[in-house]
Amino acid sequence: MKWGKWLENWDMTSLKIKTPFLEMDWCPKDEDKAAAWELYVELLTRVTTQKLDDNHGDEKTALNSVFSLFSITRDVMKNNGRHCIEFTKIAIVVLNQVVRPFTAKWHRLSVSDAFDDSAKCNEFRVELAELQRVLKIYTRMLADMAGVEDLTDFESDEV
Repeated sequence: MKWGKWLENWDMTSLKIKTPFLEMDWCPKDEDKAAAWELYVELLTRVTTQKLDDNHGDEKTALNSVFSLFSITRDVMKNNGRHCIEFTKIAIVVLNQVVRPFTAKWHRLSVSDAFDDSAKCNEFRVELAELQRVLKIYTRMLADMAGVEDLTDFESDEV
């Protein structure tokens, strides 16, 4: 399978990736699978994919959790070595094109006390929900790469 087709299968064709890369074979190695599993667990258990209840939670803490994906992903890449290149390719693109715009915007606003304003808190939660939608797709992609059952939608929203 080619990278372009794999991304198309996950409806992630909006990522800006150079055409020659998209024509390359997508063939994850054991190191890619291990790295994908590690990040999958992190994403699945954070606000990155879990609903931030309207009556609970803290915007600053949620922002910090999303921001921590940078250091976590770097550690996963370093710990799995230079042979987890397929994982690294998609991880870098998602960090830079999906996560970074969100964290850059909200970090700047948070240091300006934006989270003291309920309207800004609501705006943050709306944008977080959109980020979560994309990161849930990414989580499913990681489950696929890791070769594990996807538990992204395992829990019910019903009480």
